Amino acid sequence: MFTYPMLKNLVLLSLLFIVSGVAVKTADPRPEWEQLFNGKDLKDWHPKIRYHDLDDNFGNTFRIENGLLEIRYDQYDKFDERYGHLFYKKPYSHYLIGVEYRFVGDQVKGGPGWAYRNNGIMFHGQPPETMKKDQDFPNSMEAQLLGGSGSGERPTANLCTPGTQFERDGKIITQHCTNSNSKTFNGDQWVRVEVLVLADSLVIHYVNGEEVMRYEKPQTDPVKGQKEGTFLKSGSISIQSESHPTDFRKIEIIDLEPYAKDPKKLHDVVEKLMSEKRVAKQ
Repeated sequence: MFTYPMLKNLVLLSLLFIVSGVAVKTADPRPEWEQLFNGKDLKDWHPKIRYHDLDDNFGNTFRIENGLLEIRYDQYDKFDERYGHLFYKKPYSHYLIGVEYRFVGDQVKGGPGWAYRNNGIMFHGQPPETMKKDQDFPNSMEAQLLGGSGSGERPTANLCTPGTQFERDGKIITQHCTNSNSKTFNGDQWVRVEVLVLADSLVIHYVNGEEVMRYEKPQTDPVKGQKEGTFLKSGSISIQSESHPTDFRKIEIIDLEPYAKDPKKLHDVVEKLMSEKRVAKQ
């Protein structure tokens, strides 16, 4: 027999189902990684190599082989300070970018000693079309990607500042490169580096899921005797060619711009993202 208590329980269960369904539908979705590199071609990317015009991929420096973005110099007689950068098609402001890279082979003839097993993620950079033909590096912040030499310490995800500076612990830092506290990665192992960029407020570097550096107020070099430059709220993203062969198998981003005007939501989203430790698989 269908009794009143049974009906009451059925109604309660129905209400619970409805409320749960609404909660699921209205909950904020977890941001998805967007692949900037498609593993097939250089669509959406623009090479700029020193002494060459924008989109002149001299020596087939940036190429796709076996699903990897390869940076190679086999068509160079010698390097001749032809530093290159591969720019993504659009700028970003608030985001988390992740790359997985490794160094392979030998440095090209004529490459400087400091560029041995050296690459980088340039961000908050100038537009590529504004670079001069003989300009070596875009004005930008750089998360420097380094490999070990097999002896001694050589951390990765350091910070270099061509045409820029930053603040740390309330002090303006003007030196060109500042080391992170990451471990050293020798050999041809894959390494994952992520950079959290929140406009002109905060930048954090991560290596295989571990925070290794943070700083504030990225800015241009000052002019006319001023201490502070212009704060960098957004800019181009590029990958380097600095004379040592490098492979990238992932270049991906989470655009945090939709949360930028809601500090609490932005904080919550970042906390969720960074609660997951992402480590490069070998």
